[in-house]
Amino acid sequence: MLKSTVSIVLLVWAVLAILSVLGVNIAPFIASAGVVGLAIGFGAQNLVRDFVTGVFMLLEDQYGVGDTVDVGDVVGEVQSVGLRITTIRDIDGTLWYVRNGEIARVGNMSQDYAVARVEVPVALTADVDQAEQVALDAANQVVADPHIARKVLGEPEMLGVQEFSADQVTLRMTVKTRPNAQWSVQRRLRREILRAYDENGIDLPYPQGRIHAVVGGREAE
Repeated sequence: MLKSTVSIVLLVWAVLAILSVLGVNIAPFIASAGVVGLAIGFGAQNLVRDFVTGVFMLLEDQYGVGDTVDVGDVVGEVQSVGLRITTIRDIDGTLWYVRNGEIARVGNMSQDYAVARVEVPVALTADVDQAEQVALDAANQVVADPHIARKVLGEPEMLGVQEFSADQVTLRMTVKTRPNAQWSVQRRLRREILRAYDENGIDLPYPQGRIHAVVGGREAE
């Protein structure tokens, strides 16, 4: 690439020299060449930055093909890693071409382990202790399933009340899983907890409102 660039530069200056000998005013051409050179310089700078960033990404093993990553604007599975471009396919199937020099930070969801986190909402009137125990029992049954057992790395943990509002209490549960297995484990946990709540009569939250009626010109609740 460098050899080709040098050849082009020499050719341009040779043409300008010939035009000068022929009496052609080459000042406008020189000015234009300066602008073009500046543009090429900026382009080369970006190219070098992409290349250097790509080298460090590969050396530091920040991510590889098949990893699920969050690079800021794009979240998805890495399809290829080049010295200049990384391709990532998102959940909708769109293939994104991301310049390595534009990646400021990387969140790799496929290294070491992941965590399946489930938020469990129950009605404000529900027995919280019972709701926690029923959810935990359901989760233990899930991880005992051989199809799920190979995806998890620990026992389910009920962290307790995460938050509450005027009409619901939200419980949080976590399970340590293998990389990229957290989503399937979460879906199975939600389904089984919902079934267990239905069997044990634990109510899920529902919107509550106040009905206002006008009686005899006066508002009544």
